[in-house]
Amino acid sequence: MRFMLLQNYGGVEADCAPMYEWTPDEVRAHIEFQQALNTQLEELGELIDAQGLAGPDEARIVVSDGTSAPLVTDGPFPESKELLAGYRIVEVDTLERALQIAAAVSAAPGQGGEPIRQRIEVRQVMSAPDPEV
Repeated sequence: MRFMLLQNYGGVEADCAPMYEWTPDEVRAHIEFQQALNTQLEELGELIDAQGLAGPDEARIVVSDGTSAPLVTDGPFPESKELLAGYRIVEVDTLERALQIAAAVSAAPGQGGEPIRQRIEVRQVMSAPDPEV
């Protein structure tokens, strides 16, 4: 079973400042934790993909009717509470294993090395419906 683990900007349970307020050592420790977790998941054959995403200031919204020129606008905007920061796709045998991995991601170190307790959304990746149905 494949699961996508979604990490959002904000949405941390700890009293943790945004990463741009962290010291360089705190940022380095956080990134090293993420890299080590990815290496461990790769060695177990569970990691399909993991990517961080550019900040919301670089995001664009596209709306199209398929015939006219598409409407492209800036956004989402920083005041939004649900901005996707990154994701991991894992392939595991059970939902419980996906939840274990999400818990590890949630406990990534933040300021002072304290776990940031970031909310991780866990969603199963579904296969496409059978076109013959």
